[in-house]
Amino acid sequence: MTKWQDVAPEQLIAILESGEADASQIIDVRESYEWDYYHLEHTTLIPMNTIPGRLDELPTNKTLYIVCAHGVRSEAVCRYLEEQGYSDLRNVTGGMAAIASLRNFQYD
Repeated sequence: MTKWQDVAPEQLIAILESGEADASQIIDVRESYEWDYYHLEHTTLIPMNTIPGRLDELPTNKTLYIVCAHGVRSEAVCRYLEEQGYSDLRNVTGGMAAIASLRNFQYD
């Protein structure tokens, strides 16, 4: 049974704007060149392939919001983190492309 849940990009934006989550909770798993092109303020970049070696940077007592370009890598990271014992995980559906679209930015 999956412990993580999907969250819509609109919800993530609302969470950011309300201050409900801080940068340690919103993990962008894209590559640095993708981050450089477009990213949200108050988020943390931890590329997908570096997650296993950086687990100590992820809080275990807070909800984690995982975001990538379109929602595929973030879903894989949610599955991996779940296997590592994390339980309060949210996959941002549509990823940064959907978030950018909501903010009238052409992502891809």
